[in-house]
Amino acid sequence: MVQNMFGKIRSYQSRFSEKEKKIANYILNNPEKIIHSTINEVADDLNVAEATVFRFCKHIGYKGYQAMKIALASEIMTPIQQIYEEINENDDEKTIAEKVFKSNIRTLENTFQILDGNAFGKAVSLIAGANRVHFYGIGGSGVIAMDAFHKFIRSGKQAFAFTDAHFQLMSAAQLTKDDVAVVISHSGTNKDTIRIIQTAGDNGAKTIAITGFPKSPISQHADVSLHTSSDETEYRSEALASRIGQLSLIDALYVNVMIANKEKAKKSLEKVREAISETRI
Repeated sequence: MVQNMFGKIRSYQSRFSEKEKKIANYILNNPEKIIHSTINEVADDLNVAEATVFRFCKHIGYKGYQAMKIALASEIMTPIQQIYEEINENDDEKTIAEKVFKSNIRTLENTFQILDGNAFGKAVSLIAGANRVHFYGIGGSGVIAMDAFHKFIRSGKQAFAFTDAHFQLMSAAQLTKDDVAVVISHSGTNKDTIRIIQTAGDNGAKTIAITGFPKSPISQHADVSLHTSSDETEYRSEALASRIGQLSLIDALYVNVMIANKEKAKKSLEKVREAISETRI
């Protein structure tokens, strides 16, 4: 599905510089004015350089200001049904469920929209070639790390995950240059998480960050950084919504690694299936 411009802008909100946020808000609040304005007029209204407006257009995936205007005009002339609805306490149960589902779909679309193919490919190669892969996360991100462990243990890789922050730090201290640490944190600012990725890197392990903020500390420390995008609502935090994107990135990594190590993965899956089938009555 092609993402509309308003969706693109919202998906990048947390990644914009202050000047880019200013331009983004101007577009969201004045779409009709934008399509009748020149780049010079927009720059003057916002007191920024024309080059800043141009770079903003490039940042959200357009060749330039004119291309962005054409896309915006198309949306205004042919309105796209918006799914950016807030949950209302007067909504019935099915309506609330519908809005939650749409929010999750939007998170997936926006996360895929900002997925860096080169970074993702490098992450796949690192995990596929690693001796051991350890998954780390604190709190809600710890649940994602355990889900990743549950998947990758089937791949034939030596996969590990720990729920306790101290165990995580101790395991990070044992990693080597042949290992990979996948560190998950929506904000990327948790002190324990930062220490874990630093420790893993100091011991020579390759590090992969999965976070909602490209400029966060764990993203800066990582060899590869993969990003999620999610919206916050009154009843659900941005971090909670980001789990959907995190889980999907993990799934995509797992499938790619299974394909990269096809024969080994196939044998491992057979062993897992046999072991599980023997426990069934």
